[in-house]
Formats: sequence, C-alpha cells, structure tokens
Amino acid sequence: MLAPCLLRRAILTVPLVFLVALLVSEPVRADQEAGTAIPAESRPCVDCHAFEFMQRALQDLKKTAYNLDTRTETLLLQVEKRNLCDCIAANLLN
Repeated sequence: MLAPCLLRRAILTVPLVFLVALLVSEPVRADQEAGTAIPAESRPCVDCHAFEFMQRALQDLKKTAYNLDTRTETLLLQVEKRNLCDCIAANLLN
C-alpha cells in the first residue's frame, strides 16, 4: 500500500525537479561559445566551405555525366552491332 503511493510521488516529483533545474539554470547566451575560443582570423569562413563543397559537387556531377555519356555510347554501339549481326544473319539465310 505504501509502495504505490511512493511511486506515484516519485513520478510526479522527478519531472518537477527537472523543471525547476531548467528554470533556475542560466541560459547560454549567443555570444558564449562552447569549448575553446578560436580567433576569427584562423577560422575559415562559411562561404569558403560552401564554395569548396559546391566545387566538389560540381566535379562529381561532371564525372557522373561523363560516365553516363560513355555508358550510353557503349550501349548504342552494342545495339548497332547486334542489329548489324541480325541483318547479316538474315541476309545469309535468304
């Protein structure tokens, strides 16, 4: 009988303690950074990272386009070769 009552109180108390802890703790301001501060001069800019990422993406797209073009050309040559062989075989039978 005592255990369910204590369990019910614990279930209500634990979230309340967390809520009070969140309200009492000081929020982190935007000017505070976690860890060590790195001077702005030594940090690469976000635009530089975005530019490098876009360059790599463009190179990957060019490589993929070249591979697709080469594969398409190979498949077309195979189809032409197959059609030519079928044509020659049909002419030999006639």
